[in-house]
Amino acid sequence: MNHQECSRLLLLSCLIFPVFASAEALQDAWELALRVNNTLKAAAENSAASGQQLEAAKSLRLPVLSLQSGYSRLENEPASVASLGGSSVTFPIAKKESYSYRAMASLPLYTSGRISKSIEAADAAFQASRILESSKKINLKLKVSETYVMVLRVSKSLEVAKSHVVSLEAHRNDVKNLYQQGMVSQNDLLAAEVALADAKQQAIQVENNLNIAHSAYNRFMARPLNQPVYLERVTIEPFSESLDVLTERAIKNRDELKLLQQQINAHHHQVAAIRAETGPQLALSGGYAYQQNPYQVHEGQWQASVGMEWKLFEGVTHHKASAMAHQAAVLRAKREDLSTQIKLQVRQYWLDGQETEKRIAVTNKSIKQAAENLRVNQDRYGNGLSTNTEVLDAENLRTLSEYNHSNAIFDAVLAGLRQKWAIGEL
Repeated sequence: MNHQECSRLLLLSCLIFPVFASAEALQDAWELALRVNNTLKAAAENSAASGQQLEAAKSLRLPVLSLQSGYSRLENEPASVASLGGSSVTFPIAKKESYSYRAMASLPLYTSGRISKSIEAADAAFQASRILESSKKINLKLKVSETYVMVLRVSKSLEVAKSHVVSLEAHRNDVKNLYQQGMVSQNDLLAAEVALADAKQQAIQVENNLNIAHSAYNRFMARPLNQPVYLERVTIEPFSESLDVLTERAIKNRDELKLLQQQINAHHHQVAAIRAETGPQLALSGGYAYQQNPYQVHEGQWQASVGMEWKLFEGVTHHKASAMAHQAAVLRAKREDLSTQIKLQVRQYWLDGQETEKRIAVTNKSIKQAAENLRVNQDRYGNGLSTNTEVLDAENLRTLSEYNHSNAIFDAVLAGLRQKWAIGEL
């Protein structure tokens, strides 16, 4: 076989046996979604902005250097009047036109804690922004997980719907043969045809739902919405710890509680920084100043000074601090309420996990029973001992048991994923 024949054979094999993309695991889906999600990018930018605000607060401790210059032109030449020998004498003290410049540096020496508390407030706000970013990541992972499981669920539903169509087609063919032989009435054939048509339209609906699920999943992956999706099966082992242990871990791990606590800390530090504004403020300043004036002995001079400001009464600052303190109290109340919500979430998903384990066991047994029930009714119908309605009912029960079993499995997977999210370990 020459090279050209080998190439043709390879091309023919690809047409007959198409190469499918490798199935995507849930971990891969998480990693990709975290890389391309715009909401996370916005959260990262917000953290970067908070980091710069922290650096700005730290810069308050550093000296400030300023340069100033100016040019002035007066209407009249400045002059002074003096009395000499009983007569007044006018003499100039500056030119009508002059320029000046100065270079000054100032350094805060003592601010009653205003700067240190501002830095602590900015640091708490920065930590809160980073926690918010982490919270958005875990929430995104949950959304991706739910969409991932939805694709698997609807894919399985489509398999069951197609098997339902195949089973009813086989039954319709059997009824048609019996009708042609005069062994059953036309009513049986019509009932089989109607049941088959209903099964086909249900399969069409499920297939449409699958396309929608694929589109929703592809959106998280930043892919074209119509791109084919191939996913791996996912299994989640149930937690072996007690509900109390899981609840304790949730209260310790959940980012939402950490976020509120950091926001509370930031408000407390801001209250202290605002109140410190009314305390003594001591600063050192110095530099060089030049003022053009030929009538002045020293046009340029070095200078240094230590200044203090102390606001003994200032009502605005008091009210601003009180408002900030009330905002901190609001956040504390929200944190207490959120902690009870988290406890409820952990309990709900723990109970869901317990429920799905029981449903899986029950529905697994019902699948075998429904399949056997269908086989018996088909045999009885072929022998004239059962009605067409009984066969159709048996097939519907078989399909329902398949749906119930697959839903129980995927509900168990979702309960496990949501439980991991609820305790902050997804």
